[in-house]
Amino acid sequence: MTPTRRQFVQASASLAALGAFPLGASAQAFESVKVINGFPAGGTADATSRRVAERIGGTAYTKNAGVVENRTGAGGRIACEVVKAAPPDGATLLLTPFSCTAIYPHIYTKLSYDPFKDLAPVSIAAVMTHALSVGPMVPASVKTVKDFLAWAKANPDKATYGSPAAGSTPHFLVALLSIGNNVDMKHAPYRGSLPAIGDLIGGTLAACSTPTGDALANHRAGKIRILATSGAKRTPFTPEVATYAEQGFADLTTEEWFGFYAPAKTPASVIANANAAINQALRDKVVVDSLALMGLMAQGSTPAEMDRSQKDEFARWGPLVKKIGFTAES
Repeated sequence: MTPTRRQFVQASASLAALGAFPLGASAQAFESVKVINGFPAGGTADATSRRVAERIGGTAYTKNAGVVENRTGAGGRIACEVVKAAPPDGATLLLTPFSCTAIYPHIYTKLSYDPFKDLAPVSIAAVMTHALSVGPMVPASVKTVKDFLAWAKANPDKATYGSPAAGSTPHFLVALLSIGNNVDMKHAPYRGSLPAIGDLIGGTLAACSTPTGDALANHRAGKIRILATSGAKRTPFTPEVATYAEQGFADLTTEEWFGFYAPAKTPASVIANANAAINQALRDKVVVDSLALMGLMAQGSTPAEMDRSQKDEFARWGPLVKKIGFTAES
């Protein structure tokens, strides 16, 4: 179990104390709040945003359900910029994977936001694994990661994989796989997972590395095949699929989270109210079940736990990004 995962498992005890979290009498409930995410409608980020936003109304944070706005582009960076520039009153939240806050600082020398200074952690929302999938371009005889590496080595002109964004965790997982096994695979960045999976199904792309949930429906329908997932153990959504670690690639074990942020300098009392509302939503069975349909495990946290996890992931990915050699100019 990874350190980050242990923190998530332990978080339930911390969440029991949220009832004592100061709600700040001076923090009046908003009529409505806006949730910004940087990825297209229909994907895992969008689903997380909407399921939680639908359930945060009627709380000390907001009277009505939140309104979701998809500000796509630049691998999620545009959404981060929008929330950085929003008034620091807590009426605007960001929902993003930790790629944007823990990995991007290592690869963009001129990143337009500082995750540690411009954004304030509110709560982790959901935990996900990433999946390596192949489509009809790859023969049905390819059933494992090692099979795929052998095929890619024999077919270098076809060995291209898509990901939701350049510099994202799914991108880097296959980049590390490629480097570690001396197999040259070309990366094709997309604006979110779903366009990449569309090309995968259409046979114009060999493979995809995406959040497992984004590949789930088409895997179950037999249109694509998930070869591996990145968790410490098999996901409950694809119990038939072995993990990278089970197949001999333990260094690719990664579980990523989506988290909510507010603009920096948002009052602590407002962040407390937002945190309580989000965690209440994440305990709702409707939210838990609907996220599970997308391959996501509902998982809340305190702001401090989220901040610590972000810093841990930042420290972990620094050397890995250096090993990959990817920069914004790559």
